[in-house]
Amino acid sequence: MYQILEQHPDFIVINKSPKVHFHSQDGTAGVVAQVEADLGIKLFTVHRLDTPTSGLLILAKTPQAAAEFTELFSEHKIQKFYLAIAKGKPKKKQGGIIGDMAKSRRSMYKLLRTKTNPAITQFFSQSIGDGLRLYLLKPLSGKTHQLRVALSSIGVPILGDELYGGEVADRCYLHAMALDFEYQDKRYQFIQLPEIGDVFQAPSVTDILQQDWQAPEMLAWPKHT
Repeated sequence: MYQILEQHPDFIVINKSPKVHFHSQDGTAGVVAQVEADLGIKLFTVHRLDTPTSGLLILAKTPQAAAEFTELFSEHKIQKFYLAIAKGKPKKKQGGIIGDMAKSRRSMYKLLRTKTNPAITQFFSQSIGDGLRLYLLKPLSGKTHQLRVALSSIGVPILGDELYGGEVADRCYLHAMALDFEYQDKRYQFIQLPEIGDVFQAPSVTDILQQDWQAPEMLAWPKHT
């Protein structure tokens, strides 16, 4: 279900596997409950990942740490970077995707043209062959299903994300790859490349990650206005 990547006195960072629930449901322990059981401690959630999404997740060990991380997230002081793969030609190859989000049908969300309290996503993309593109996504807000809705809204639902019209695949190709933040005057950077998913292991993907997107926080991100 997960791997522990960092054991700090105040928090842990885990790598969540795809297809693992965040919260417990249907009598099955979610990833948070499983980590609590394995470590024998109470943990506090400060952000989350959808069930199909893999990657980096911070869990606080104390209410004080949870409050501090919640503030860092709300002030956008924690940078998050995701990888996604989608089939087809997007309306634009890089830039920003901005709009309010509203509930739609079947547990789905949709992107609106209004910008009252918008979801904001910056992205780059590169072709990896066979009609597929690799996306590097930087969400500047933390809305439910934000990245899945963002790519669907530009005509390229994520591969394996059948809820939003993606083609059937061995997994939903969305992975939380990197975190960059300061906590109590110390900087933390975590990068975890995806380990599950045939297409994520393709040489063309590996080349881009090693040569172009090795330090996502250093890239000249496109404007989002």
